[in-house]
Amino acid sequence: MTTAAVIGIGDISGNHLYAIADHPGIELVAVCDIDPARADAASGHWGVPGFTDVDTMLATVRPDVVHVTLPHHLHAPVAAAALRAGCHVLTEKPVGESYGAGAELARVARESGRTLGVCFQNRYNDSSLALRKVVDELPYGRVLSGRASVWWHRTAAYYASSPWRATWSEAGGGVLINQTIHTIDLLCWFLGAPESVSGSAANLSHAGIAEVEDTATVVMQHPDGVGSVYFATNSHSLDAPVELELVFERAIVRLKDGVVTATTDGVSEVLATDTKAEGERAYWGTSHARLITDFYAHVAAGEPFWIDADAALVSLGVLRDVYVQSGLVAADGR
Repeated sequence: MTTAAVIGIGDISGNHLYAIADHPGIELVAVCDIDPARADAASGHWGVPGFTDVDTMLATVRPDVVHVTLPHHLHAPVAAAALRAGCHVLTEKPVGESYGAGAELARVARESGRTLGVCFQNRYNDSSLALRKVVDELPYGRVLSGRASVWWHRTAAYYASSPWRATWSEAGGGVLINQTIHTIDLLCWFLGAPESVSGSAANLSHAGIAEVEDTATVVMQHPDGVGSVYFATNSHSLDAPVELELVFERAIVRLKDGVVTATTDGVSEVLATDTKAEGERAYWGTSHARLITDFYAHVAAGEPFWIDADAALVSLGVLRDVYVQSGLVAADGR
């Protein structure tokens, strides 16, 4: 039986806790949160010891795997502490609040000899896997270009409920790193790590509410001469479905609202539809559980996880380039 602990009892931690509970080969042995009330509540609910200090938890419980579900600026230092303590680590995205922090964690992971995974769970969606298969097998000819867009809505109450989200020091950015890094990750997974990035980001409608950007435009050049355009905003009036489109020689393949369609000569065909989750956490879908199960399979086999720090640094590198070009962070990306 592999033992696990979860550090950070916020909204996203439930996905990890329920996935652990549902897995017959994993035993939850501890929860940890700096807020004593949260730690006590989670301890009581899951029937395991609760801690408010990471080092104390690591020394007392010595879990095989640590799940890091904390605000962005704590991902890298807490994950590094767990790796140095001999634990395998699965951390929420991003791998760090800055490219520099993520690169340092990648170094620690390599030296530790432990397995580090990063939760880019959207790669496990049925729609994403179907689109990746099209990219790999090329039934419509080679890829010519791609685009993606995220038109979402975030209010002052959203930032007030978790003030770290509004700051550069703790969030590391806004719409790009917090809301839409998953879409950038998918675009780069489909088309390859970009060889060049040009972009701009700004806070256009949340002045006085948040420090970080709410709108960004990015143009990337990927291998084999493939270009992509990306747009993201938190300034829309509602959360519209995420759209991602790849143009092939003989078809246009679109991913929207969990459905992948291929259009050839004006005729559209549905290639895949995401599996819908059920119950109180249906909003989050099934991909977190799939990723967590796969991560533990890699740990059991003694194999590196395929979405590691280096894989996560691809999207974080895009953000760094856009933020630097926009004058929002220092040239070293920190």
